[in-house]
Amino acid sequence: MKQTPVLGGFDASQYVSRRLWAKAADGAEIPMTIAHRRDLELDGTVPVLLYGYGAYEASIDPDFRVTRLPLLDRGLVFAIAHVRGGGEMGRDWYDQGKLEQKPNSFTDFIACAELLIDTNVTRAEADRRTRALRRRPCSWARSRTCDPSSSRASYAEVPFVDVVTTMQDASIPLTVPEWEEWGNPQNAAQYEVMKSYSPYDNVTAKPYPQLLVTAGFNDPRVQYWEPAKWVAKLRATVSSDRILLRTDLGAGHGGPSGRYDAWHEEAFTLAFVLTTFGVDA
Repeated sequence: MKQTPVLGGFDASQYVSRRLWAKAADGAEIPMTIAHRRDLELDGTVPVLLYGYGAYEASIDPDFRVTRLPLLDRGLVFAIAHVRGGGEMGRDWYDQGKLEQKPNSFTDFIACAELLIDTNVTRAEADRRTRALRRRPCSWARSRTCDPSSSRASYAEVPFVDVVTTMQDASIPLTVPEWEEWGNPQNAAQYEVMKSYSPYDNVTAKPYPQLLVTAGFNDPRVQYWEPAKWVAKLRATVSSDRILLRTDLGAGHGGPSGRYDAWHEEAFTLAFVLTTFGVDA
């Protein structure tokens, strides 16, 4: 089988990956993949980066990426929540996370975060009342809606956060085709569901984690003004000591082009994650 060459004395035997199963609020079993160094003791004190997508029937395969090694070698656990709305468990898995059932994607992600705590991967304390004040996973959501309130910190990468407004504007080229994924706001029931989870419409005066939000000026899928509007409303409403917005004026939805520009963006992201956890970058 083909293997990716890794320079610098890489030893694959020093790392381990495994599958966990989280139970969602409706009883569904949600698969989650975690990876870490084999010698890492999961004693409830290690930081975790939890990644999620869960839309468009995309399967987030737990493949090998060199860019994860700087995190793993610094004692982090990298986890992928295979939430409903993706395609990992077949067509029905996708159907359970779209249109009126879209909220399943978000509650599944939270269930995975809770499992990491309950199984002592990221925190040892048993007092659930203080959970919101102690170590929790850092979440990473890409190109989808996100509620970062269940995380210690959150990286919202080109996030779709102004759902109701965008889905009402049929002049935007991708809006009408997207009705099959998110719903048509002219349908009263679908409108109410969208409004219930649209991050921009649900900003309230409560503590938020540290946030890194990115946007691409040339992004045709999530226009740059969506993250900008969300960040402006967050800064005016919530209590947080860090809400960062980074708009790349030369990038589209997939980030900057070119190998080195992509690596620079990845390094910026990893620096945010490591700084959040107080880990030496």
